[in-house]
Amino acid sequence: MIGWIIAIAVVVILVLIYFGMYNSLVKYRNRVEETWAQIDVQLKRRFDLIPNLIETVKGYASHEKETLAKVVEARNMMTQAPADGRGEQMEADNMLTGALKSVFALAESYPDLKANTSFIELQHELATTENKVAYSRQLYNTTVMTYNTKIESVPSNIVAKMGGFTKRDMLATPEEEKVVPKVQF
Repeated sequence: MIGWIIAIAVVVILVLIYFGMYNSLVKYRNRVEETWAQIDVQLKRRFDLIPNLIETVKGYASHEKETLAKVVEARNMMTQAPADGRGEQMEADNMLTGALKSVFALAESYPDLKANTSFIELQHELATTENKVAYSRQLYNTTVMTYNTKIESVPSNIVAKMGGFTKRDMLATPEEEKVVPKVQF
């Protein structure tokens, strides 16, 4: 009789541990999804600012069609990237970031554009959004690292395999952003 009670207690404890670990893994997976959604929100915000920026720049630098075309092309890539294709979305995001840098570099050649209130406000909004994207990417990577560590650690890795939890990829910094700019005086 005591043997059965002990056996049942052990089984109940093991089941409770399993459910606790499973729920913990679900919580971490949901955090990964939530942090990705935050990146998506910031990318959408930037996406919505771009048409206004293009129209403002067109008024001052209409013959800079190639630069503006790159921005439009990169923006279109963002719309065509699949919602679940994080790699494709980040590739399009990196292309858009590079194109926007070119637009802001144009302002140096056009003093009237540089002084335009709308351009200044858009530049500020986009810079703020870029900072939010960078922060969101960092938070996403931290969350993914925590999640991946959890599903690879014993004993939760057993529960992860049984529950179908899979490792997530962290976001990488584009190679061109890793290059340290030379400062010359």
